[in-house]
Amino acid sequence: MDSSIEDAGALPGHAGGTVPAAGAAEPAPDVAVAAGEPVVPGGGAAGPAGRRVAVAPSSLSPSRAGDFMQCPLLYRFRVIDRLPEKPSEAATRGTLVHAVLERLFDAPAAERTAPRAKALIPGQWDRLRESRPEIGELFAEDPEGERLARWLGEAERLVERWFTLEDPARLEPAERELFVEAELESGLRLRGIIDRVDVAPTGEVRIVDYKTGKAPRPEYAEGALFQMKFYALVVWRLKGVVPRRLQLVYLGSGDVLTYDPVPADLERVERKLLALWEAIRQATETGEWRARPTKLCGWCDHRSHCPEFGGTPPPYPLPVRSAAAGE
Repeated sequence: MDSSIEDAGALPGHAGGTVPAAGAAEPAPDVAVAAGEPVVPGGGAAGPAGRRVAVAPSSLSPSRAGDFMQCPLLYRFRVIDRLPEKPSEAATRGTLVHAVLERLFDAPAAERTAPRAKALIPGQWDRLRESRPEIGELFAEDPEGERLARWLGEAERLVERWFTLEDPARLEPAERELFVEAELESGLRLRGIIDRVDVAPTGEVRIVDYKTGKAPRPEYAEGALFQMKFYALVVWRLKGVVPRRLQLVYLGSGDVLTYDPVPADLERVERKLLALWEAIRQATETGEWRARPTKLCGWCDHRSHCPEFGGTPPPYPLPVRSAAAGE
């Protein structure tokens, strides 16, 4: 999820895009920067005198697709306005655990043990803090280090639980933290980072994603599989091969959710994404991004800008086309 990709050619015929730097979060994949324009920290491109220049979305990732389905205004705040968000303990712990599980596969199979994995945590935590200094805010008010110790202990328990679900000594991933990108016939670009890709000697592909939370209830399983079907669609469009299995490994609850996709599944996902992208395109052109209040609003960093909570969004930074004018 948040680390480097090694052996990028391991997946037969790999044609993914650029490889994110170690410790980097999922690249901001859904905005384009005009060629030759310098990037401004926090997104966008630098205009005259360093002024940020907003650009329209140009691609879609599972995270941002999920944002739009959850709340179009949240999508705008993250992709168009690029408003800053505070780091969270849960998300940062997930990033740390992902980094540890990725790095463990650097060791020979016989040395991929739980003690070795736990021993990787301090070093990966140091690397994460170096690459993302804002994470230091998480434990700024913890002078004795008690909260940090508990937090690291929780990361250790998640790593240990993984060994009850999979045996890394018997796994040789073809890819880890694989950045993939495909352009559909419509011109829509899909992109994202796959935690792990396993390729059997027969050529069958398994896509694996680690989740540090708990498995969803059965009625919410379809939503959880959306991200995996998104990745399967990208791999299918890139290689012409439908992955044999999609596997979600929930370290928080010790569950493993699997699904074997067929082309009809992925065609439905593609139609859904095209409809979603059309809605995003229309919102981008009209500037109409509606809030969709849910119980998740309590965790949103942008309530001060949200009309549902008495806030005012920033001035819309893109040109607006009038639908009434028939443009």
